[in-house]
Amino acid sequence: MKVDAFDFELPPDRIALRPAIPRDSARLLTVTPEGLADHVVTDLPRMLRPGDILVFNDTRVIPAQLEGRRVASVDGPRSGPEARIGATLHKREGPRAWRAFIRNAKRLHEGDDVDFGAGVTALASERQADGSFLLAFAGDEPVELLLERAGRMPLPPYIAGRRPADARDRSDYQTMFAREEGAVAAPTAALHFTPALMATLAAANIGHETLTLHVGAGTFLPVKAEDTADHVMHAEWGRIDAATADRLNAARTAGGRIVPVGTTSLRLLESAADEDSTIRPFEGDTAIFITPGYRFRAVDGLLTNFHLPRSTLFMLVSALMGLETMQAAYTHAIEAGYRFYSYGDACLLLPATG
Repeated sequence: MKVDAFDFELPPDRIALRPAIPRDSARLLTVTPEGLADHVVTDLPRMLRPGDILVFNDTRVIPAQLEGRRVASVDGPRSGPEARIGATLHKREGPRAWRAFIRNAKRLHEGDDVDFGAGVTALASERQADGSFLLAFAGDEPVELLLERAGRMPLPPYIAGRRPADARDRSDYQTMFAREEGAVAAPTAALHFTPALMATLAAANIGHETLTLHVGAGTFLPVKAEDTADHVMHAEWGRIDAATADRLNAARTAGGRIVPVGTTSLRLLESAADEDSTIRPFEGDTAIFITPGYRFRAVDGLLTNFHLPRSTLFMLVSALMGLETMQAAYTHAIEAGYRFYSYGDACLLLPATG
């Protein structure tokens, strides 16, 4: 399909720069075959049915945004003025090595060292065509501790371009389920959940499960191709254990619906599902790219935020509900003043079943 089909105009004032307080007071647009309806997130328990299962991503965002300076190279210091280097880690490649997108990449070369301050240095190698490098961190301390000292929370570019990250983002950009460190972007649909909401869901016999998918910065990369068939999807690491897969399969057999919270959970569930819709244990990289025409096997709905125009995530929700339906839903959301993107409001997508 032509990427232009997934375009729409979004007024800049619809981009949320802070989350709703409390988190579960965000607005919720439901999209079903019967039409659109405006709610708030605390209404979710009555939007679902007893026996339904919400699936959360328990990845934890690390302070993956680094600012430093190039200090040396394998053949001696580079000539010319000192280069300032920005790095956004996006995929772990080993105990001390991360693939990173680099700002000012033209000034960095394979073999250069980068000093990020606070005693944190890394050696740059394996430059890729997209300008990314492999950064190998020096020393013996766990890289997570180094990032706590020198790193900042990696806010999405549409927020970071309008305000700097601050102390609030350390908690605001982390879900209540965050446990497994390794993400450089939050599974933001789950930001709307609170312990009180989870208690209300449990009282309504709506269950939940967790999986892990470490969201990479590639999730924000624009689709530069003119046709979706030419887009190369970024890979991310994920895991679903056997016990979780068994419980999800049993819930679905009993008539419950599997509703992932966020596109990351959905993508991993679909990566783990067989042709017969059985969810299998999974551990490894997934680069699944879901566009209209895809046959969903593992999920019966989706709770998600509002996504960027021309993005792989808007393509995904259009595959689930239909492009015309999602264009109409987004038009309504814009006109009704919904807040968009990572810190914005939510929508519950429930396609026709059977």
